[in-house]
Amino acid sequence: MIKYFLTLTLSFLFITTYLFGQEPVDTIYTAKGSVIMFSDRTWQYQEDLEFDGVLNEHLHNLVTSMPDLDLIQTWDSDMCYTSDLQNDLSKFNDTIWLCVMNDQSENFVMPFDGQITSRYGYRGSRYHNGIDIDLVTGDTVKSAWDGKVRYAKWNSGGFGNLVVVRHNNGLETFYAHLSKINVAPNQEVKAGDLLGLGGNTGASRGSHLHFEVRFYDAPLNPEEIIDFENNVCKDDNLMVHKAIFRPGAKPTDIEEHGENLASTSNKAVASTKKYYKVRSGDNLTRIAARHGTTISRLCKLNKISYNSKIIIGSTLRIR
Repeated sequence: MIKYFLTLTLSFLFITTYLFGQEPVDTIYTAKGSVIMFSDRTWQYQEDLEFDGVLNEHLHNLVTSMPDLDLIQTWDSDMCYTSDLQNDLSKFNDTIWLCVMNDQSENFVMPFDGQITSRYGYRGSRYHNGIDIDLVTGDTVKSAWDGKVRYAKWNSGGFGNLVVVRHNNGLETFYAHLSKINVAPNQEVKAGDLLGLGGNTGASRGSHLHFEVRFYDAPLNPEEIIDFENNVCKDDNLMVHKAIFRPGAKPTDIEEHGENLASTSNKAVASTKKYYKVRSGDNLTRIAARHGTTISRLCKLNKISYNSKIIIGSTLRIR
């Protein structure tokens, strides 16, 4: 009986492979599902239906508990906008910090090192939700941070071949107009991993990467986070408040408005100078977060650089 069953099973596999040309050759396992690769270079995703799409539980609980927001965030591999653009971040009346860089778990890699050809904001009569980076078709496009691929397919809304990655830091990034997609939905990626090849697909008039950064579907200026000239994050933390989601927001506008919001939220608005004595275990990231400011602001006030070493017992101006 067992011999008959094995013979029948092998015969079925042989016929399936012969007729359809699909022989499983590899399986990529993740915590929330698996991707089966076949000999004809196609793939099939087997999803863990219990996965709710939340990669940062603490942040998600914090954001969804805020009154009057009613934010939606699902895990949908068929829609590039999981809230159907219903989230209204103009009602975001608080300030929270996102850790976008640290030595332990959050790294950053520039998706592609090229010249910016179009920036975030109004472009004529319509709005441009991201940044366009010049490239040649076939250039490699990489994931900016660690995370999980949520969307990876052709998009008929103008993006062409599109990959969307949801990151552990609470952000989502869009990589559009690709000539080839090299990842599958629910695949875990690290900063710097290959997502696809640059191209000119969709509503595009020349090879380039359209790159967006979104928070709960709301676009924000990528230059608020990334220094595109030096290919680094501007700060280890991103201060999230409603000003960064307004149309046409520029990094300089955001920084000024953000400092006012941070001061208000910490009930520490002060017109006089304020100083802090460095203690054991301190670094610029911790000091900035503790006092509701930014690393760039600390560097400017104290005439130091991002990489400057701070000495225990020294005094830093924080306001």
